[in-house]
Amino acid sequence: MVTDQQVRRLFKLMQTKKNFGIAAMKAGMDEKTARKYRRLGKLPSEVKKEHLWKTREDPFENVWDNIKSMLEINPGLESKTLFEDLQRKNPGKFADGQLRTLQRRVKHWRALEGPSKEVFFSQIHKPGKLGQSDFTHMDKLGITIGRVPFNHLLYHFVLTYSNWETGTVCFSESFESLSQGLQNALWELGGVPENHRTDCLTTAVNKAGNPEKFTKRYQELVDHYGVSACKTNPGRPNENGDVEQRNYRFKKTVEQALLLRNSKDFTDRAEYENFLKKLFMQLNTGRNKRFQEEQVVLHRLPKKRIDTCKHGKKKVGPSSTIRVNHNTYSVESRLIGETIQTRLYMEHLEIWYGQKKIDTLPRLRGDGKYKINYRHIIDSLTRKPGAFKNYRYQDAMFPTIRFRIAYDSLKKNYTEKSAASRYLHILNLAARESETKVDNALKNIIDKNMEISKEQVEILMQSDEPIFDTDIDILPIDLTCYDQLLHEKTV
Repeated sequence: MVTDQQVRRLFKLMQTKKNFGIAAMKAGMDEKTARKYRRLGKLPSEVKKEHLWKTREDPFENVWDNIKSMLEINPGLESKTLFEDLQRKNPGKFADGQLRTLQRRVKHWRALEGPSKEVFFSQIHKPGKLGQSDFTHMDKLGITIGRVPFNHLLYHFVLTYSNWETGTVCFSESFESLSQGLQNALWELGGVPENHRTDCLTTAVNKAGNPEKFTKRYQELVDHYGVSACKTNPGRPNENGDVEQRNYRFKKTVEQALLLRNSKDFTDRAEYENFLKKLFMQLNTGRNKRFQEEQVVLHRLPKKRIDTCKHGKKKVGPSSTIRVNHNTYSVESRLIGETIQTRLYMEHLEIWYGQKKIDTLPRLRGDGKYKINYRHIIDSLTRKPGAFKNYRYQDAMFPTIRFRIAYDSLKKNYTEKSAASRYLHILNLAARESETKVDNALKNIIDKNMEISKEQVEILMQSDEPIFDTDIDILPIDLTCYDQLLHEKTV
């Protein structure tokens, strides 16, 4: 087949060569073909006829009108669904290999006669005008802290003009996470954009039908910083497209950095957060020019940050527990009947009484969870051992697996009530003395198959006998196998 390049070369050689046959030969074509293109004065691509005829019979010609009517009624029907319906109605007429033919024809119909598609309109971003934020899950990256899986989220903030970004590690899409993440971003940024957009977060946006668009706490937060709040429409993540795209790209960056690091494990959370901070700094370095334009027009920060916690008042129930955000926490039994103040932060819960902080508890994630500290109730439970058998939070009364083994062993030798009483006295010993020492003593008792009792635990705690076995038998290393390998190599 003659190409355009050959014909161009022919036309050029015709200007310098007197012999047309030599020009055709140097252009790499037959002289007769060369005369044809000399006569036409066009390139092969210009004289090529468009292929408009069918090369084979259309197997769907007789059923296409029915398929077309089905698509007009329900444009969402997929080609495979239509094809399988045809095979059911016409057994043996359509082979599996003809599916691709139908897919091409349906695709052609959608392009020329189908319903119009949604158009996404590119927006002009202006410096300092808009910041977007979102939460993204980081679990699939396989991050571990001290070899333990670290399942978490990242609050992600992006300026849409310069794509400057930062983030905060968190564990739920709570208002406290949103508040702390946004404030961290603004103070690191050193200014405030004119608008802040989120998706329809339940912690920030009220449900449809509510006269107020945003929740009271979120409105107070944005008012404190003088920023105008806006949200995406339901089911329209493209309206928050900048941060959505940065979510994907940042996680890819983290994934690549982990491969270069050759390890997904970090010694502690601080090391991991420092790792993320360095990545954000590297990414933002290439955005300095546009970022400088943003900084000129950003609004000033307020004098101080707003409190990121949720304040509440709770009356301690007779079970020495309180409920905060649909989760149950235990407190000192001395507070039963008293009203205490709670301050719920992103990762912990503070208990206040009489303007004094008396306890700090890790925040529970999700709903219907509980955090019961046996030290809060052990005195009362020791006096009422009969309540232990059906206690709702009984599993929280076993600090380690050895406490559980001790209780199960006692149940084999004593009645249910007696076993509970004996076990609770051991647990009370852990609360008053040392949980670690009691745990170690129980280990020694279990390993030596001794009788489990409070007295035996106390004896071991007070004795000089080592809790852990220090005599370890290490078998000598047999190196003869390596000698054998060396011998075989020389042979």
